[in-house]
Amino acid sequence: METLQRTANRGSVSTGGYEIDNSLKFEADNTEYLSKTPSSAGNRRTWTLSVWIKRTELASSASMQILSAGDTYLHFDADKLKANFRSAGENFFFATNRVFRDTSAWYHIVLQCDTTQGTDTNRAKLWVNGESQTADWLNSYSNMSQNYETLMNNDNAHRVGMYLDGSTPVELFNGYMAEMHLVDGTALEPTSFGEFDDDSGIWKPKAYTGSHGTNGFYLDFADSANLGNDASGGLDFTETNITAGDQATDTPTNNFAHWNPSMAYDGNEGRSEITEGGTTLTNSNTGNGSSNGWYGGAGTIPVTSGKWYWEYQPFAGTFGYRGVGIMGADYVTDDIDDIRDYGPNLYLRDGATPKIYQHLQSGTNTVYKTMTSWTSNNSDIFAIALNMDDEEITFYRNGTAITENGTSNTTFSISSVIAQSSPIIFHYQSYANGTGIYFNFGGYTEMSISSAASDANGYGTFEYAPPTGYYALCTKNLAEYG
Repeated sequence: METLQRTANRGSVSTGGYEIDNSLKFEADNTEYLSKTPSSAGNRRTWTLSVWIKRTELASSASMQILSAGDTYLHFDADKLKANFRSAGENFFFATNRVFRDTSAWYHIVLQCDTTQGTDTNRAKLWVNGESQTADWLNSYSNMSQNYETLMNNDNAHRVGMYLDGSTPVELFNGYMAEMHLVDGTALEPTSFGEFDDDSGIWKPKAYTGSHGTNGFYLDFADSANLGNDASGGLDFTETNITAGDQATDTPTNNFAHWNPSMAYDGNEGRSEITEGGTTLTNSNTGNGSSNGWYGGAGTIPVTSGKWYWEYQPFAGTFGYRGVGIMGADYVTDDIDDIRDYGPNLYLRDGATPKIYQHLQSGTNTVYKTMTSWTSNNSDIFAIALNMDDEEITFYRNGTAITENGTSNTTFSISSVIAQSSPIIFHYQSYANGTGIYFNFGGYTEMSISSAASDANGYGTFEYAPPTGYYALCTKNLAEYG
């Protein structure tokens, strides 16, 4: 884990120091972005962009915009980072060979532009998590001419999370952004915004203390009523299709679990589409031509110890042939047939006769426990309390533990699953096309939360308070209890 954390920040865990409290969730399907147009031009030759991002959807053949100012922009292009400096009929661009596909991680990106430099290779530089990417430029890059004027800090529209093609929003971003700085007039290195932790080697954020210049800005996403607020005091951004509900507590200093788009199972039948910051799964038939097929997904942040809590809510009116629970992380693949046939797992299937199913290696799904039935309600909120220390699991419906049929038993052993594979990761599978589930791991959710309960450490936002001793699955809790 330590090696991975040096190359992709999975949350600064308990390193202390500067904390980032909020991020903003972007969903391309909803055309969510921010925009503003400065009244006059600033410094178009020298500037620095710093931003933390966490991707939750991948698209190897598509682009996802981070920040655009006309045709000067930074985006993911086929999972590579590409900076484009097109202006006045000239087109200069730089792209990395390296791809950025780790959806469990926060990346800190710093793009520096200084076209006043005499050496052409010094006019654009890129860092990710404190490490220079400039030597990794593709061979097809082209250097800007000296004193070339980009469109950044010009009096044209600046857009976060979107690029405008004519009058059409395109290249929309999926995932989270946090702590975005644009510094007008100064070429800065990443050490102005972050540093390596002395103990862990993790690249972590630190407070930026300098000026933002004429058209620079600072987006901290701290004000849910004004998520486009420029905290440096400049002109605010206008939100498009963004509401207070899009504010998240999943940040570079406390990274929450969500679903892994690389593990949205796609066998010969269907695929689970992961949207809304990695928290919503929708079954979409893409394989066998029928209305139904096996779908599923696996998440980020596997665990070997500790007590963990999360919630979920089915789409209104969709019940049955759907299981939510846990599985052995050693058996996670993107093929639902392999998971169902070989991977050890245990899950609750709702419907007219709710049951806990258990599947062990090279066996078949067996009914482990039949649960006391209930009348399904479109507003039902379910929850899972996973006790890795005592190797038990408890399922909840609307804040009450679900019992085994004919008994008062609410806790069920997961020893057999753990014995065949540890660590354990959260898991979902379903058969019915068009069904889906909203999940809430505490950092962001599409579920309507009325009570805003947190765990004992104050982390997560849940409808129901986690049971005593159970915690949201995030890196700060993981460092303490995992």
